[in-house]
Amino acid sequence: MLYRVEGIVIRSMDYGEGNKIITLCTENGGKVGVLVRGAKKAKSRHAALTQPFTYGEYVFFRNQGLGTLNQGEIIESHHLLREDIIKAAFASYACELLDRVLQDDETGTFWFKQLKACLGALQEDKDPAIIIHLYEMKILQSTGYAPELQACISCGRERPDEEYFISPGLGGVLCRACKHFDPPAMNITPRALKLLRLFSALDLQRLGNISVREETKAEIKVIMRAFMDQQLALKLKSRHFLDQMEKYGL
Repeated sequence: MLYRVEGIVIRSMDYGEGNKIITLCTENGGKVGVLVRGAKKAKSRHAALTQPFTYGEYVFFRNQGLGTLNQGEIIESHHLLREDIIKAAFASYACELLDRVLQDDETGTFWFKQLKACLGALQEDKDPAIIIHLYEMKILQSTGYAPELQACISCGRERPDEEYFISPGLGGVLCRACKHFDPPAMNITPRALKLLRLFSALDLQRLGNISVREETKAEIKVIMRAFMDQQLALKLKSRHFLDQMEKYGL
C-alpha cells in the first residue's frame, strides 16, 4: 500500500552499503520506519530526506513492517540545528526521548506537534534548557506521569508554596506534615514551583520568550532530571552527551 505522510526524522541509521533506515514521527500515523535505498550515495536525490530533524512529506510503500521510500519533499530541513553542536545535542535528546516513549502503534498527532514546536523553538534561539524541560513535562503528561503540583500528593490539601517539598518518587509536591512519606523529597523554591506549574499548563506551540534566573534553571534541571529518572527510567545516549558538554563547559 502507498502512504503519504508528513513526518519528522527522529532517527537515521546506515543499512547495508548504500542505504539508510529512518524513523519518522508522523502527524497521523504514529512512528514509522522507512528504508531509503541509495541514501548514502553522493548523488542520491533522497539523501537530504534522511537527515536528523528533517520535517518533510514522505511517500512510501508498505505492506507490513518497514516501508520503502518512493519519493519525498522537504518542508523544513532544520539544517541550523545540525550546524550548531549545542542545538544539535538538545534536538537529538528531544528526538531520542520521543523515539523511546512513542510506541509504533500509538497515534502521533500530539507528539508530532510538540516535537515540531520543540525543534522550531531551538532553531529560533530560545533558551534550550527551558525548551527541553517544557518538552519533558509534555512527555511526562502524555505518558501518564504528570506531576501533581497544586496540592499535596499525599493528603490532598493545598498549602502555601513555601511549605512544599517535591517528591519525584511519589509524583508531586508534599506538604511538611506528609514529608515523612518520602524522606528524600527535595526542597523546592516558590519560584521554581511556579515555573513547573507554567510548564504543566503551557503548550510548546505557544512558547514565547521566557527569562529565567540561572539559579532557578539549575534547580529546575535537578528536579526534572529526578522526575525523568524516577518515572521513565530511560538511559539515553543523547542525555549523556549533554552531560558531557556541560562538564566541559560547552
